[in-house]
Amino acid sequence: MNPELLRLLVTREMPYGKYKGRLIADLPGHYLGWFARAGFPSGELGGLIALMYELDHNALRHLLDPLRKP
Repeated sequence: MNPELLRLLVTREMPYGKYKGRLIADLPGHYLGWFARAGFPSGELGGLIALMYELDHNALRHLLDPLRKP
């Protein structure tokens, strides 16, 4: 796994939708699950949302804590 992708999860904001402006790492699990069922967007954003879904689904959100800015 590329550590830079994990860093992007705690710095990149959702660019549209109900959670526009929220960090991808802070998207709620039900929203990530919706993307998993409906389909992830194409490109980098979709890859980041899919990665966040996997972290959330496997109860690994805590791995992002050290990467967050204080």
